[in-house]
Amino acid sequence: MKKNTIIDNLRKEIENFSTEVKVEKVGKVVEVFDGIAKVSGLFDIKASEMVNFAGGEVGVTLNLEEDSVGIIILSDFSKIKEGDEVRATGKILEVPVSDAQIGRVLNALGEPIDGKGAIKTDKSYPVEKVAPGVITRKSVDQPVQTGIKAIDAIIPIGRGQRELIIGDRQTGKTAIAIDAILNQKGQNMICVYVSIGQKDSKLRKLQARLEEGGAMDYTIIVSAGASEPSPLAYIAPYTGVSIAEYFMDQGKDVLIIYDDLSKHAVAYREISLLLRRPPGREAYPGDVFYLHSRLLERACRRNADYGGGSITALPIIETQAGDISAYIPTNVISITDGQIFLETDLFYKGIRPAVNVGFSVSRVGSSAQIKAMKKVAGTLKLDLAQFRELEAFAQFGSDLDDATKRQLERGKRAVEVLKQPQYSPVIVEHQVAVLYALVKGYMDDIAIDKIKEFESGLVEYTERAVPAFFKEVKEKGMYTEESEEAFKKSLADFKTGFKN
Repeated sequence: MKKNTIIDNLRKEIENFSTEVKVEKVGKVVEVFDGIAKVSGLFDIKASEMVNFAGGEVGVTLNLEEDSVGIIILSDFSKIKEGDEVRATGKILEVPVSDAQIGRVLNALGEPIDGKGAIKTDKSYPVEKVAPGVITRKSVDQPVQTGIKAIDAIIPIGRGQRELIIGDRQTGKTAIAIDAILNQKGQNMICVYVSIGQKDSKLRKLQARLEEGGAMDYTIIVSAGASEPSPLAYIAPYTGVSIAEYFMDQGKDVLIIYDDLSKHAVAYREISLLLRRPPGREAYPGDVFYLHSRLLERACRRNADYGGGSITALPIIETQAGDISAYIPTNVISITDGQIFLETDLFYKGIRPAVNVGFSVSRVGSSAQIKAMKKVAGTLKLDLAQFRELEAFAQFGSDLDDATKRQLERGKRAVEVLKQPQYSPVIVEHQVAVLYALVKGYMDDIAIDKIKEFESGLVEYTERAVPAFFKEVKEKGMYTEESEEAFKKSLADFKTGFKN
């Protein structure tokens, strides 16, 4: 009986025997240094394909050469040594995506690093992806309210736009981005903040600030810290935009901030030089423009036939001594739909946000504004630009005609109104009320040092007196003639009782 059982088992094994051949692509590490490995033997590997090293480290192919492959290592490279085996996975680099990532801090590979446990997901998106085509896109006509008066009034940003924030270090570039995130509360917008090469202490402060403002409920932070190898800083923005695309594919609106792309370009330069790619201008490789263009082109607004949704990108670039004509700044300016230029001199004069109206522009323009804002802020940019010219001219002459004096006084008040403390975004209906009072001349005889007091009192008083005006601006984007008249009367009443 026992003998028969053994024979039966052997027969079954023979019947089920499979002659399937498993092929593995295996190479050997030739040399390794600073997050880069040169590997031989992987002749038919694809670009951007993931590989596994003997110790479990992960890498991605970047250089495909005749006799070797250049691989960037996305984990600790200190344990990798010459002669180690490298196995190709056949998979192009991808990152996990999930709704559960909202409110979390992730590393450059989309894995959580905030100590709140793992994120369960069975879905992943490729890190590199072709940007949506022209046919799938729709023109930008819905605003992204940043809560910053100088931006919402003069340099409006629309959903699906790419607006560059540019300026020297310590001029408030990140502050603008954080204010924009804080102001998205209740605006049906998911935010992705990509931190590239920032100190961990700065990132923790930023996270605490967002948590305090209740913004982490709709925000994802992707971080490649200053202490991490440059391949992770290179991958991080692409990981961020892949996560953003996951939400856009669901028809949602996403705001993504890259802080900052100057450090991203430096990380890519480091990788390229280690891979012996030929250096070009300022030692950057020749494809550094493509590095940023293929990233920023993925920001768009889709039309309804292709699921709707949008990605609005706010890349940040750091300049040296305000030089916006340098290599990387001009590259990114030419890819984006406008820039917000922050000037050091204005910052130190106490004009914050330090937006230089002359160099700043939005190529989407007033189509990304609500009608009420368009009406009250239509001439504001021109008035401010003229004021800057007149201010410079007036320093040299004491004899000024009345019209010039009036224009100078109005300009001073406009500058004062557009000043705003950090982390205190202003809702759009309050902005409209204040700018209405400024443009219609209600502030012309108010002392400069009383403007802020007048502004806060005005909003408080009129919101109580004519709630219909604010409700119309909030819900319909425009006010009727009747509510405008009621607002004017309320404005006049408040001014009469205001102690100048």
